[in-house]
Amino acid sequence: MLLRRRPVAALAALALAAGAVAAAVPSSAGNGHGRGPKHRGQAEPTVVSPLSHSGRWLTDNQGRVVVLHGFNMVAKLPPYDVQQAGFGADDAAFLQQHGFTTIRLGVIWKRLEPSPGIFDDGYLKSVAATVATLADHGIYSLLDFHQDMWNEKFQGEGAPDWAVVDDGLPADPPAGFPGNYFAMPALWRAFDHFWNNDATKSGVRLQDAYAAAWRHVATYFRGDDAVLGYDLLNEPFPGSQWYSCLSPAGCPVFDKQYLAPFVTKMLKAVRSADREHLVFYEPQLSFDFSAGTSIGDPGDALTGFAFHAYCAAAVGAPETPPTRAACDQVEDRTLSNADQQSSTSGDALLLTEWGATDDPQELSSVAADADRHMDSWQEWTYVGGDPSAAKPTEGIIRDLHKPPTGTNVKWDKLAILERPYPQVVAGTPTSWSFDTAARTFSLSYSTHGVSGALRSSLTVVYIPTTGLLGHSYHVIVGGAHVVSAPGASRLVLRTLPGASSVKVTVLP
Repeated sequence: MLLRRRPVAALAALALAAGAVAAAVPSSAGNGHGRGPKHRGQAEPTVVSPLSHSGRWLTDNQGRVVVLHGFNMVAKLPPYDVQQAGFGADDAAFLQQHGFTTIRLGVIWKRLEPSPGIFDDGYLKSVAATVATLADHGIYSLLDFHQDMWNEKFQGEGAPDWAVVDDGLPADPPAGFPGNYFAMPALWRAFDHFWNNDATKSGVRLQDAYAAAWRHVATYFRGDDAVLGYDLLNEPFPGSQWYSCLSPAGCPVFDKQYLAPFVTKMLKAVRSADREHLVFYEPQLSFDFSAGTSIGDPGDALTGFAFHAYCAAAVGAPETPPTRAACDQVEDRTLSNADQQSSTSGDALLLTEWGATDDPQELSSVAADADRHMDSWQEWTYVGGDPSAAKPTEGIIRDLHKPPTGTNVKWDKLAILERPYPQVVAGTPTSWSFDTAARTFSLSYSTHGVSGALRSSLTVVYIPTTGLLGHSYHVIVGGAHVVSAPGASRLVLRTLPGASSVKVTVLP
């Protein structure tokens, strides 16, 4: 949060709030790339705090639950670098000011490894600089090996040209995104060869090369506490088996024979370099639209399930608006399927894509559903317009080369996404919700830690001070007392001695 002009007493309370969140926000110190503690001017102080998990919950080094809200930022056009695309410190400050604490940051394999076995560390240096900029503003980065339709040959992006093995089939018919997934045999064959770990023309086997790329990235970023973790592969597509996944159960055969072994292989590569960061794996593509998964338990203590929730109708043409009830059902089933996967595997949950629209009903509905399921999330996207889905409606910023101010910001959309939520909870959350009609936020939690003893009794709730609640909000709380200043954007609560639970209501 950027400091505004406030009375001395308010600034003192803000310092207390900053101390409360200190163990839940990253810094640029100690990352192994020569970045040390920096003077951050007006930015709120941050300290090192690597995140871990206990079951479904992300946790900080005080044993508290951490909830993240944020966006995706993926540069899908050459040179695949968000800095060169215009993302910088002003964007990080804007995100921090509006209560966002995470970015899913795209890493494009094609730029990373332009030739087999030759890695572009200049690219990783730029990625690391973006991670540091975000960290200076209390924002965690999830490094995402992003792909859509594999490669530019198929109207997408992601894999290097040398990793395209399609049996010489023409890239026809060109149906765009996501149509090519379901209409282009050449694209199916490219994925088939990847899942089978077949050899490229140079003799390099595809999954072996992909694992080596992840090993290289994990080696580069190990020790960087501002990195939330690694997202192994965006939206795994099953290739020519895709039709078998169009059922409520998903595609158990593909999951067990191909996807689960792939996750195991990538985990082995990452863990050979980095044993501390969380590693997130994704289900096959139809999970995004409420199909199930049979991927099972990867068997690693520091893994998370990264999933997406979309309603096909909601991301379609604007002239065919979705049926709200139908989309609500689809998306809630997706979030419930993710709950089930976490129950089965014990893995952390992170909703890494949703939205991709300006439709206020869709955005409000999924945001509320994520609250009901108590999920951290990264909305798609901070800025839109790319080869796989060139729709400016996807972003909240219109032009990344301009400052995030004035007409360059979709303020109505931001007002939906910038909602009250618990950033850090000294205990185990049992529910939270924001009733936009009544302008009321509610949170309840047990004071028992998700992983045993807590080393802090402070809970932090983000309150948008320019939204429906405003600077003059009122707090009703049982089991804790407020220790932050009146109207602070970070509401800080200290658990009362002997309290077994806390209930909080915030009203305008």
